[in-house]
Amino acid sequence: MRYKISGKQIDIGTSLQTHAETELAEILDKYAERPTDAIVTFSKDAHEYVCETAIHLSTGLSVNSKARATEIYDSFDKSAQRVEKQLRRYKRRLKDHANTRTTPIETFGASAYILASEEEDSRADETDLTPIIIAEMETGIKSLSVGEAVMQMELADESAIVFRNNSHDGLNVVYKRADGNIGWIDPQNMK
Repeated sequence: MRYKISGKQIDIGTSLQTHAETELAEILDKYAERPTDAIVTFSKDAHEYVCETAIHLSTGLSVNSKARATEIYDSFDKSAQRVEKQLRRYKRRLKDHANTRTTPIETFGASAYILASEEEDSRADETDLTPIIIAEMETGIKSLSVGEAVMQMELADESAIVFRNNSHDGLNVVYKRADGNIGWIDPQNMK
């Protein structure tokens, strides 16, 4: 298990690093079967400390958490509590659904783009409908069941996930709807 505990433009002491590593080790021993690495990043936003935690499991799933507090230790503790809650839910779902994935999740490459928002895209020529690309990067599209995709979306605290459906190898999307429910787009069922 690898730990990377660092600060963005702030110095963190060895005491905080040791505290974070010890707390995460307890949580991961209790709920995660084969974690590969944990990344904890501390930063300062105005008067608050922000702690972002990302844990990657050997099955390909990742757990993300972000918390804010006026004290740096409190921000980590809140983030760790969220990670623990997400891992507890994940473990419970695995037991409830008897979904025991023994092989790592298959991933294939794709390109991801970040487009400029309307405020940033204030070009003089309004007739050009081509968006401005701010960033371009490689990303992986995982091969999952619908249940695993929903679980991954909740664990990663994302609003949507594109995945390859295990049942028919087609691309699907699950997303959080404004009413709190989860939507599922399956073009394969449009026959």
